[in-house]
Amino acid sequence: MAVVIRMKRAGAKKRPFYRVVVADSRRQRDGRFVEILGYYDPLAKPYAVKIDEEKVKGWIALGAQPSVQVASLLRKQGILAGRPSKPVKSAGEARAEKKVARRKPRKITDRKVKNAAARKKKKANPKKPQPKKK
Repeated sequence: MAVVIRMKRAGAKKRPFYRVVVADSRRQRDGRFVEILGYYDPLAKPYAVKIDEEKVKGWIALGAQPSVQVASLLRKQGILAGRPSKPVKSAGEARAEKKVARRKPRKITDRKVKNAAARKKKKANPKKPQPKKK
């Protein structure tokens, strides 16, 4: 069973409130879960987050993977370390990568040439108008 730490939506319509839960990855977002680890209230000013650090560290030690949103909250709370796998790139390196990642121009095949010729021929010779029925 792949276990994930994610947010389960609660609260009323247009008033979101999230519980940080441990759940099977195959379950629905708001479906059955194993344990509640804390909560996140995005509408409170400033937003309210309460997470049980010991429970989170225990589940991560057992192999639970936090979702992107939960990982962000855990980093802000100081529970999870920063992302060592993503090195910080300078602006020059990012632009250089964009230039390299451009698409190659498409090759024109014989089939495409024949289809284009057929379309031109069809436009050049429209059907004769049909005689009107009486």
